[in-house]
Amino acid sequence: MNYRELLKDKKRIIVKVGTALITHEDGKVNLLRLEKLAGVISTLHNMGKEIIFVTSGAVGAGMGKLNLNESPGTIAEKQALASIGQAALMRMYETFFNEYNQTIGQVLLTRDGVEHEVRGQNAKNTINRLLEIGAIPLINENDTVSTEEIEFGDNDMLAVVVAELIKADLLIILTTTDGVYTSNPHVNSDARKVSTVRNAVEDLKDITAEGKSDFGSGGMESKINAAELCRQKNIDVVIAQGLDVNVIMDILDGKDLGTHFISDATEKESSKRMKKI
Repeated sequence: MNYRELLKDKKRIIVKVGTALITHEDGKVNLLRLEKLAGVISTLHNMGKEIIFVTSGAVGAGMGKLNLNESPGTIAEKQALASIGQAALMRMYETFFNEYNQTIGQVLLTRDGVEHEVRGQNAKNTINRLLEIGAIPLINENDTVSTEEIEFGDNDMLAVVVAELIKADLLIILTTTDGVYTSNPHVNSDARKVSTVRNAVEDLKDITAEGKSDFGSGGMESKINAAELCRQKNIDVVIAQGLDVNVIMDILDGKDLGTHFISDATEKESSKRMKKI
């Protein structure tokens, strides 16, 4: 059986978008892409999917408010911009989701908050309750207070933590590259896309994953590590290019886009269905 076909049945889905996708080259927010994301996520919500949206962009939104063109140089500057940007970014998202009559709820997390037993359970309860009442959780790291000791490092790892916390079925990581390649496709014309991964250690042992955007904190290596951690937790992951956000619909329609990290749960479901044929 085609493993991609099984993605159609995934219900609890996390969509993660990085800074490079929702900001322009100068770091300011790409409003058109935010609007399109709101439309696609709202459509999935109306189809009965439980969508959790992990989004970057608070610092970029802060830069836009202050008309800055350079990324912050210190932690204090980053935290100040994030403080300004979190409010601005949520207003943008709320405006766009309101166009589709969708309610959103912001959840700001730090690593120590999730790893602490009581606070982690509270975060889980909040996200689950938002889903129960028909709201779409918008999750970001709380950059205004995060320090090296309590930060996730990037929102790829945040998405993994949330996926495990709420027992997601699928994590879709949208980036600027159409999945995992054997080397950087932007500089190597011989680079080949890896369509499926069953074990990153074995399947991706010969690839070179490096580089990240000027305003983002993650890169392809971060995404691969995040995807493999999820796969080991029985959560499927697809890393795909999100310049056209309709790719989310295509992935959930079973199309061979990006790189699919196949969990043991999906392997077992495939075998079970094959036996019935």
